[in-house]
Amino acid sequence: MNILDGRHFGLFAASLMQYTKDMNVATPISAEKAASKAEVRIGHTVCPHDCPSACALEVDINADGRIGRVRGANANTYTAGVICAKVARYSERIYHPGRLLTPKRRKGAKGAGDWQEISWEAALDEVADAFVKAEARHGAEAIWPYFYAGTMGQVQRDSIERLRHAKKYSGFFGSICTNMAWTGYVMGTGALRGPDPREIGKADVVVIWGTNAVATQVNVMTHAVKARKERGAKIVVVDIYDNPTMKQADMRIVVRPGTDAALACAVMHIAFRDGYADRNYMARFADDPAGLEAHLKSKTPQWASEITGLSVEEIEAFARLVGTTKKTFFRLGYGFARQRNGAVAMHAALSIATVLGSWQYEGGGAFHNNGDIFRLNKAELMGTAYADPDVRQLDQSQIGRVLTGDAEALRHGGPVTALLIQNTNPVNVAPEQRLVKQGFLRDDLFVAVHEQFMTETAEVADIVMPATMFLEHDDIYRAGGQNHILLGPKLVEPPETVRTNLFVIEELAKRLGVDHMPGFGLSAREHVDRMLKVSGWGDFESLAEEKWIDAQPPFEMAHYLEGFGYGDGKFRFSPDWATGPSPNKPPKNIGVMGPVSEFPKFPDQVDVIEVADADHPFRLATSPARNFLNSTFAETKTSVQKEGRPELMVCPEDAARNDIADGDIVRIGNTRGEVRLHAKIVEGARPGVLIAEGLWPNKAHLDGEGINVLTGADAVAPYGGAAFHDNKVWLRRGDEAGEA
Repeated sequence: MNILDGRHFGLFAASLMQYTKDMNVATPISAEKAASKAEVRIGHTVCPHDCPSACALEVDINADGRIGRVRGANANTYTAGVICAKVARYSERIYHPGRLLTPKRRKGAKGAGDWQEISWEAALDEVADAFVKAEARHGAEAIWPYFYAGTMGQVQRDSIERLRHAKKYSGFFGSICTNMAWTGYVMGTGALRGPDPREIGKADVVVIWGTNAVATQVNVMTHAVKARKERGAKIVVVDIYDNPTMKQADMRIVVRPGTDAALACAVMHIAFRDGYADRNYMARFADDPAGLEAHLKSKTPQWASEITGLSVEEIEAFARLVGTTKKTFFRLGYGFARQRNGAVAMHAALSIATVLGSWQYEGGGAFHNNGDIFRLNKAELMGTAYADPDVRQLDQSQIGRVLTGDAEALRHGGPVTALLIQNTNPVNVAPEQRLVKQGFLRDDLFVAVHEQFMTETAEVADIVMPATMFLEHDDIYRAGGQNHILLGPKLVEPPETVRTNLFVIEELAKRLGVDHMPGFGLSAREHVDRMLKVSGWGDFESLAEEKWIDAQPPFEMAHYLEGFGYGDGKFRFSPDWATGPSPNKPPKNIGVMGPVSEFPKFPDQVDVIEVADADHPFRLATSPARNFLNSTFAETKTSVQKEGRPELMVCPEDAARNDIADGDIVRIGNTRGEVRLHAKIVEGARPGVLIAEGLWPNKAHLDGEGINVLTGADAVAPYGGAAFHDNKVWLRRGDEAGEA
């Protein structure tokens, strides 16, 4: 993948120094306020959670060293002073009475809740001893360090990889979140970057496609509403139900799950038919516009209407709006790509901007993620110099299959008998939950969990260790959904008995005999400093002064006006799905995944999804709730109160057909299992579509089993991922027994 070729690098490098200090100064405090709040200081940091926004934060630090108000930084031009409510009330989380504060050893049966408090020395000794025994019995690959994005801080999240590589433990293919979306985007553009996301505010039409931004990326709405107020811009929302973002839309496009590609194809069909297509632009910047046009001849609005559930008039109106508005900004989310055809759907929606030539205009084009612009060199941090390509890679999404001995999931190797888990809660968030729980309850599996709360994964561990929160350690962040590298310095002291992720990795390295290897023995601040220097971004002190770096490349590069990321500079309407680029391609010992042979040459609707059938007439999506973030915040009182209880959204037609009233207990199920929860009758979803917002803990459900009992972990083409919103299910009335 040609991220920065010779044509781009010189211009890009020069532009890096052009960001101005006035974008990076702290929000000023008036003299009067300063006098009245003499005992309160303001700390500057970053929201660490698994969200594309990486909001710049200002945090009040009281005289007693405790945090007070948390708010968005006005001076950061993307955050623009706005953050989500769940982070604004972070004091509720950091001072939660249920926070883990001491290491614990399991005493009774797994999951029984019988614990003994132990010292840190004892906890680390026992983890290291278990790893040594597992390696002696089955080889180094029996140990699987398992992590994800509970923190997006580069040091605290990724240091676990250094230990993995040093010890040659089983590799970790992190597939669960981004793979389908990133792959679909990069198959078209050849690079994971796009227009400055702040250009949303300069658009005349903003299309928010497949992301409930009000709940999950509030800053997208900040800039979209700015465009509407200042320019009269229209906001279009494409999604599968009437969520809070849809309620803000000027045009609402509610499609059936997994049919986004059909809508995109019909829009492009109309663009060619009615003269909206920019043929001159495509002749310069696209691989085969003639082939695409011929392919789209049959992709009429009538064809798409039958697939999507939209009326022909709705499709025509949407196509006309974007076709006649040059400054149309397509903000493409993750949600619609969490289908088994998600990569194709992302690529199809992305292709509209190229057919229309929207990339040419400020406030136009298509944005998904800016991952390629940051260039943070993490080789030392992650220990990539001593990574062994022959060590097997195990798929994060298939942890249930791995732990229950599935030969293919294990890459036909030996069992996993020891886990170290940081920053993730697989016993709640991973698909195929019954397999996951079965695996974690194995008597021969040792599990060490480093966590902030007693999550459902921690509950089935052998050793649990308490972890710091983001305000209590140093780290550095990059914002995939925007354009800044941001520093997250330590602002408050942690409880005396909790430790950072980095501390755990360093202490295990000492006990396992690899602490002499490059990258070990450094503090978090030293890691940040060395990473910045080797990446050409200054050093820790300069970033501490500036607070963030605007890494957005020049307009011409961001809009691909000097060519797309492929060697020939052409956008791919017809990508090679089996060999094409992706930021997270599986290693050779995994290879191409899923039914890639069924993927189309050009954008098209491809039904490799779980199509509803007579036994499973409904399609279920497990969409994010406004007050949770994956399983995070499900422990805080206010978030739980605002969300209420686990519920299944059912449209009135389906409720009447199945004799279901609002609040009734219902059962939904498929071949993977079944779940009971309460029905919530809502307008705004297509008949045959069910929505379960979360992610609620399993134990919050009536039978102690959560919604991921129903989600699958089968390999998604072409490069893996978890299709959380792609589930065929049946729906039945539940009996009243066990009602909560």
